[in-house]
Formats: sequence, structure tokens, C-alpha cells
Amino acid sequence: MDVKELRQKTPAEIAAEIVNLRKEQFNLRMQRGTGQMSRPHLMREVRKNIARAKTVLNEKQGKS
Repeated sequence: MDVKELRQKTPAEIAAEIVNLRKEQFNLRMQRGTGQMSRPHLMREVRKNIARAKTVLNEKQGKS
């Protein structure tokens, strides 16, 4: 997810995106635990996307 896309969303949309990213992170952790993970680089990408979304959300909440 690009930061530009996140900045255009409302705080509620960003919060929903964080929930979706957390679900994806959980699914990837389960895949890793069962040995079915085919693309391990996705763990890092999802973690960074969560951090980006949280950063933008905190910026938006600070302005209001």
C-alpha cells in the first residue's frame, strides 16, 4: 500500500485497512507455522504496511 493512497482515506477507512492487514499477517503466520509459506517476503511487507497505516492514522488523529 502506498502512503499517498492512505493519506486520501478517512480515519475509519484506515482503521479498517489495519484490521485487514492484521488478518493477513495472522494468515501468513499460520502458513509459516505449518510449513506452507511459499513467499516469506510477504511477512515483512505486511508488517511495514501496518506501520505505514498506523503512522498516517496517528497523523490524521493529531490534526483533528
